[in-house]
Amino acid sequence: MELVVQAIEAAAALAPFKERTLSWAPEIAGFDPGPIGAFMGCDFHLTPDGPRLIEINTNAGGAFLNAVLARAQHRCCTPPLQDASTNGLLDGFEGAVLAMFHQEWQRQGRDSVPARLAIVDDDPQSQFMFPEFRLAQQMLEARGIETVILDPSELDYTNGVLTARGRPIDMVYNRLVDFALEAPNHRALRHAYLDNAVVVTPNPRVHALMADKRNLILLSDARTLREWGLNETEAGYLEKAVPDTRLVSAEDAETLWSNRRRLFFKPVAGHGSKGVYRGEKLTRRVFEDILKGDYIAQNFVPAGERTLRIDGEVTTRKVDIRLYTYAGQLLLAAARVYQGQATNFRTPGGGFAPVFQV
Repeated sequence: MELVVQAIEAAAALAPFKERTLSWAPEIAGFDPGPIGAFMGCDFHLTPDGPRLIEINTNAGGAFLNAVLARAQHRCCTPPLQDASTNGLLDGFEGAVLAMFHQEWQRQGRDSVPARLAIVDDDPQSQFMFPEFRLAQQMLEARGIETVILDPSELDYTNGVLTARGRPIDMVYNRLVDFALEAPNHRALRHAYLDNAVVVTPNPRVHALMADKRNLILLSDARTLREWGLNETEAGYLEKAVPDTRLVSAEDAETLWSNRRRLFFKPVAGHGSKGVYRGEKLTRRVFEDILKGDYIAQNFVPAGERTLRIDGEVTTRKVDIRLYTYAGQLLLAAARVYQGQATNFRTPGGGFAPVFQV
């Protein structure tokens, strides 16, 4: 999985790949201030033939929670059999996160360190991941970076300075799902970002290059990637790991409908499993809506399963693996345990789970 992540990073750095992805991205993605995106997330299903990449996310949530969870559980999970790499990641997590934010800061031409960082999301206290925001705040403040948690409506951009609550904001850890910063109450952040007045990570360009669902069409086309200059080894990793993906088009409606049981449909700008459909469960009415929207169709890869005990009863749950990465390097691995057609946190006995290498 780490090698697949590094191959994705190599593909995304190719000039033809950038040109193609930016061709369907919003205009704001053309601005390149330098940062490459904090907390990239790559989600995999485990199969008998190896891992399969299901999705790439630019603001992957859960890393801080999973670090706490893994530390709480690692003593009970047969410690003598654990590979040292698992504990190495946990021991070095805070240092790696701090280095990541410093690098993002420096990639935009800043020196020293940011004095004040804002974790920004819409109505953050109502967000499912709000406890993680607090963990991130505590960690960053313990290392000398004043950190606030804000709704974007609290930001003001005047005379070239982004402020909140009357004080300057140097850096934004962006957890918004408005990836192009188009909403009216995101206007101050958008203007400050485009004026290079604040460092934003992850930013709209990173989302366009890495996480737009249409990019999976390119990543599943190993022949084209080879023609664009990706080396044989990296192209081979992607060829094996990335399910065939195509853009949904009304012209292909008949073929898509007849093959729907082997497909999974996702909105190109979707997030959090919203608006996704497993083909075999599609009704004609929903399929017609998909044809009118911006969707991709990805070859369906069943999730792996794990056996667990819930309230004394042995049962099975689906599981996927998320790698949190920066610049292609692993920060942490975690699992998500769930039931249903898409990942969710409502399943009894489900949610995040630590991953231990043995």
